[in-house]
Parts: sequence; C-alpha cells; structure tokens
Amino acid sequence: MTDITVVDSIMGSGKTQWAIQYMSAANPLENFIYITPFLTEVARIKENVKSRTFVEPTIFNDTSKLADLKRLIASNRDIVSTHALFARADDEIIELLEQSSYTLILDEVMDVVESVSIKPADIKRLTSNGDIVIDEETKQVSWTGDPEDNSRYRDIRELAQAGNLYLFRSSFMVWAFPPQVFRAFSKAIVLTYLFNCQLQRYYFDMFDFSYLYKGVEKVESGYKLCEHNVRKENREELRSLITVYEGKLNDVGVGKFALSQAKLKQYDDKTMTRIKNNTSNFFRRYADNAKKADVYISTLKEVEEKLAPRGFKQCFIPHNARATNEYADRRAVAYLLNRFINRDKAAFFQDKHISVNEELYALSELVQWLWRSRIRNGKPIDAYIPSERMRNLLDAWASYEI
Repeated sequence: MTDITVVDSIMGSGKTQWAIQYMSAANPLENFIYITPFLTEVARIKENVKSRTFVEPTIFNDTSKLADLKRLIASNRDIVSTHALFARADDEIIELLEQSSYTLILDEVMDVVESVSIKPADIKRLTSNGDIVIDEETKQVSWTGDPEDNSRYRDIRELAQAGNLYLFRSSFMVWAFPPQVFRAFSKAIVLTYLFNCQLQRYYFDMFDFSYLYKGVEKVESGYKLCEHNVRKENREELRSLITVYEGKLNDVGVGKFALSQAKLKQYDDKTMTRIKNNTSNFFRRYADNAKKADVYISTLKEVEEKLAPRGFKQCFIPHNARATNEYADRRAVAYLLNRFINRDKAAFFQDKHISVNEELYALSELVQWLWRSRIRNGKPIDAYIPSERMRNLLDAWASYEI
C-alpha cells in the first residue's frame, strides 16, 4: 500500500517551503516526482531544491512530453511536471513506477474525476450495438466493439480501453484518474488545504486509500510537519483583511441557488446586465475606484462576456484558481458565482456511497480563490461576493463553525 500523507495547512503556512526543505534534505538515493498546477511552480522547484537536480519533461528527439516523462522515470531522475501531463499517465507509466521507488509530491489536488461529453442517446446506441459493456457492480465501461474504431466514438473507445471510464444512472459517463498510478508509488505527499471536502479525498476513499493528516508550522530551522489542528489557522486574522461588500448590490444573490452555474445559464439579459452593472458599481464606488490593474473577477466561463464590466473585460481568472502568485497585487475582487459540485461528479461518488459535502466544497473553492489576491501578503482587499450562500459560508469558516 502507498504511504500517503496529506499536508492540510492553510494558505501561506509554508507547505511548498517545507516540501523544498524535505526534498533538499532527503537521502540522495530517494527519487521524487513533484507535480504542480503551474509552469511557474515548476521553475520554482528547479531553482530552489539545491541538493539535487530536478528536470522537467520536454519534447525530446521529436517525441512527446509524455514519452520523455517515461524516459526520465526509467532513468531514475528527479522530475517536476504539471498536473496536465501527469493526468495522461498510462499503463506504461504505471509499470515504470512499479519498477522504481519514487516518492510523489502533489502540490494541490488534481482533477481526478471529469465528466465525459456524450449524449444519453449515444450511450444507448453503443450499448445496444454491443460496443460497450457495463460492469453491474463497479459501473466500469469496457469496450467490446471494433478495437480500432475511429468513428466519432473514438474518445469513448480510448477511455474505456484504458479502464478509466464509468457509466452512472444510465445517462452520463465519468472519467476517473487511474488509481493504479497512486498505488505505484512507495510514498505520496499531498499539499493542500481543506482536503476533507475535496474530490480527491472522496476519490481516495472510494478506492480504499488510507492517508494520514498533518499540518505544517514554521520553526527556527525552517518548517516542520505537526499535528493537524484547524484552531491554529488564524482564520479571524485572514478574514479581517477582507472587506466584503454588504448592501443592495447583493440583492441579485439572495436564495440558496442564486448565481449557481445552472442559474447563470438561465438568467435573461436584464438580469445579466444588472449583475454586470453591480460589479462595475462596486469597483467604482465601494473599492476606491479600482482600476484594471487592481482587479480580478471570476464567474462561469460561458457567461464571462455577458458579465464583463466596461474596462474590465481582461480581468477574468478561472473560478477554481489556486496555487498561483500571479494576482498577488490585486486589491479588489468579484466572485460572481455560487459554487456547487458538478452533478455528474457528485453522482459518481454518491452512487458509491461516498458522502459529498457541498458546503465545505464551495467554501474551499472560495477561500483558495480569495487567497490569490494581496491578502497573501498581509494586505487588505475589497470583495464583491453577491451570493448570499457564499458570504455566509465565508463567515462560518472564519468563526470555525464549518
């Protein structure tokens, strides 16, 4: 069994610094694979781990980055790469890892589960034609049709042949990162915050991984792991840096599901214009006339154009942004979304009797998103969070009620 440690510690507490220190001090015979969301963090690891040489996969001799990753693993090199490349791990990667003794350090949780775009009618067609078979117990999809099928179902064939495709409620499919990849490591360390409500925790539970929670704290010699204790997070101090707007501009977010992804796709033009104007009004009147360089905004990708205030069209960032310092100078932010777990992803776990906490999940997304701003440097910000539910979750978190 893989020895898994989850370093669950609030943003800015020193998780990455601890990891750099840990890898620098490790036995030279121990090899590491460090996986991070961003290329900037890849460079940080290469520059700061002094006692060993980290390399990143590249396009090598006209081969792909995935092929180069395999070459580097076979050569027992210390490797740093991105979530995007690691998510493409296949059977050959698994075999190479099983033959080695790597320690995995995962900076932030991965998207271990993704919805697959396919219509229920196509699922029915593939089933009736005998192209796919569904395991009654695991719901795993097996491809039993033409093994070289290159029709419009090629992506379904490839996912099913890789053993990573599942069908639920006879109407939707989900891709899951192959658990054999994690099992191939002798040791794994996950660096994150609020792991208890994240999809990767549900994924670990579903596939029977055991894991140990730890925190991290600063000491004279650098950083060390400690017992996980949320009461040491100084949430009140962090919350005091955030001036959340309270007033009539929030009327559009009243109700449990207001500004949810489903609602944002349904709102008429009048409502969308109202949200856009409210955001502009907030930046101009309540955030000390914030300019483009002071701001970031997030909402559902599909409605960004409709909600972009004049002069701020280039200020949108992904609503699930985390583990980046790119926006650490921003002082005024707007979160135009009420976050819920994707229906297909939630059902994937619920049908396996894994309880999903919607409130904690939404809170985790919001807190990580807020931390992208200059509060990470101890400076105050103004925030427009029109969703009543999201504001209440933030306050509940700050007072340790959630």
